[in-house]
Amino acid sequence: YAQASTAHPTTNMADEEDAPMEEEAPAAEVEVQEMSVLDALKDVLKRALVHGGLRRGLREVAKALDSRQAKLCCLAKDCDNAEYSRLVRALCDEGGVNLVMVDEGKQLGEWAGLCKIDQDGEPKGVVRCSAACVTEFGEDTHALSVLLNYLKSQAPEES
Repeated sequence: YAQASTAHPTTNMADEEDAPMEEEAPAAEVEVQEMSVLDALKDVLKRALVHGGLRRGLREVAKALDSRQAKLCCLAKDCDNAEYSRLVRALCDEGGVNLVMVDEGKQLGEWAGLCKIDQDGEPKGVVRCSAACVTEFGEDTHALSVLLNYLKSQAPEES
């Protein structure tokens, strides 16, 4: 019986498994590099929603920013109320929170989960959202690292 266990060495299996893993690792890195910042933001917002760390709307966002719980804030560029935009920007500046501008409120609303998903997986009945903030990222993912790296690279340019 001892010969049967030595006749079936695990090192060959490990060597065979390592080779495909090495090939898959660069492929995963290529996907991460090709991931756009908006795709990363979408993924981060979805994960924050799942983990209960997403605040949506002016009242919730203002409370989170004021209490220094917010880690990341999103604001729609098409927000029609200038006072609303100024308040969110000022609270972000005061708390040192990164602000990401999203093109449309409908897009931000979809990413923040303010919609129904039909049987085909398409969003339906999307509600517009002008501001959202993340208080808890949930899990560390490639999307989160892509987004944080982008924000770090943008910080010196804005100053």
